[in-house]
Amino acid sequence: MPISQQGSVNTTSLIVPDLYVQIVPPQNLVLNGVPTNVLGVVGTASWGPVDEPTIIGTMGDYAQQFGSVVPRTYDMGTQVAIAVQQGAQNFRCVRVTDGTDASAYTLVPGSNASFTAMYTGSLGNNITLTLGAGSKPNTWMLTVLLPGFVPEIFDGLVGDGAAFWVGLAAAVNGGLGPQRGPSLLIVASAGGTTASPAPFSITLGSTSAGADGATQVGSAQLLGTDAPGRTGLYALRGQGCGLAVLADCADPSSWTTQAAFGLQEGIYMILTTPAGDTISNAVSTKASIGLDNYAAKLMFGDWLWWSDQVNNTIRLVSPQGFAAGRLANLSPEQSSLNKQVYGIIGSQRTGTPGSGQNTAYSTAELGALLGAGIDLICNPQPAGSFWGVRGGHNTSSNPATDGDNYTRLTNYIAETLAAGMGQYVGQVINSNLFQQVRSTQLSFLNNMYGQGLLGSTDGSLPFSVICDTTNNPSSRTSLGYVQSDAQIQYQAINERFIVNVEGGQTVQVSRQTLPTGQVN
Repeated sequence: MPISQQGSVNTTSLIVPDLYVQIVPPQNLVLNGVPTNVLGVVGTASWGPVDEPTIIGTMGDYAQQFGSVVPRTYDMGTQVAIAVQQGAQNFRCVRVTDGTDASAYTLVPGSNASFTAMYTGSLGNNITLTLGAGSKPNTWMLTVLLPGFVPEIFDGLVGDGAAFWVGLAAAVNGGLGPQRGPSLLIVASAGGTTASPAPFSITLGSTSAGADGATQVGSAQLLGTDAPGRTGLYALRGQGCGLAVLADCADPSSWTTQAAFGLQEGIYMILTTPAGDTISNAVSTKASIGLDNYAAKLMFGDWLWWSDQVNNTIRLVSPQGFAAGRLANLSPEQSSLNKQVYGIIGSQRTGTPGSGQNTAYSTAELGALLGAGIDLICNPQPAGSFWGVRGGHNTSSNPATDGDNYTRLTNYIAETLAAGMGQYVGQVINSNLFQQVRSTQLSFLNNMYGQGLLGSTDGSLPFSVICDTTNNPSSRTSLGYVQSDAQIQYQAINERFIVNVEGGQTVQVSRQTLPTGQVN
């Protein structure tokens, strides 16, 4: 009674009389949507890997991987902290440097043994190392401490002379077994030392200090390169990001490059104009650059005052983190328009509380910005006196594609199909394949419809899928082509709500007649 997978045995050429059991896989592939809340952030930090995407979920995770928030331009932690305040909780962080970053390094006094910080950055200068008596007689214990990190203890170190230092380096770099893995903070080197061990307490960086390499960072470092060993923004390729931010990057020459990357990767890029920008300059700059693309959202350079709780200061920060974080916390069919953002205490235009400034945007000013495809964060909003995104638009000049919802929903559907439909490649082309392809897509779209991501004003089904002989003639299928055509109607966003009121003593009120039991 041989058991096999369907398709692995030619059932038309069996000779031996027997029972043949074939395992038939489910005929309809089920698609589960890709995440839409993954936010990529590229910027500087005081610790952590460089040009390597790192998964972050909370500010605690961020502190362990990249150190704390640093009050400076291009700081990655600032944008992550702001986005977390908006509800974002799924990040891919890429640290960049200007090439001058260095690891904290120190020599053990009276020896050639040394310790180097695991990563470059100034945070490594706070690491302290203490060698003292171990918990057992005639042993030594090395303690590695960094504020905010779990202490690392390497106990039971033995030996003398060169053997001791070689053993210490092996323990730090390779661990002491299942109970004590290698250090996550330092790298040790015996350095050929033959001196007997002696107690010490040293601070890493006393010989050579660690450096962040953030002083000369600009748009070139944030964008990076797309060659093998990708850097900067290009390190986010294939990371599944739905949104991305180059922290504080206000260089107009980078806008079209960012937008092109967004189109390639299905990422909604959140851009900003320079701090203190004027409306006329923002509009003319966008036009001269030629930015007209649904993959990018350009925020006006009315930068925002934000209370940095880590550094106990009020800082002026770009609007990117607020917009990106809010969008990351919205379903893809939603718009950022009229949605409250949190943590803002003022803007360059309105000033901080108590500054005496209180200049709201006029309808003409809003019209000039939104008409040019430039969004902004301001107060008030149509729903009340709170800070929020005022337009919900991307940079496209096409009214059919200029909404947040178009970008995010299109990317969501496309990425989901790209992630799941590839299983049909290599299958035999017949009517059964057509049925499976169509069924798979209809099942996914029906799930979206049932969850409210798709809908229609008249209750009709807002999608259709064709995959049969009408769009797959034999002249094409004989060459190995299969085509599936889907039409999907998105739900529009209520941007211009008109309420007509007719009042006066001469008005004649007409009432609608409703079925019995219903109230007018």
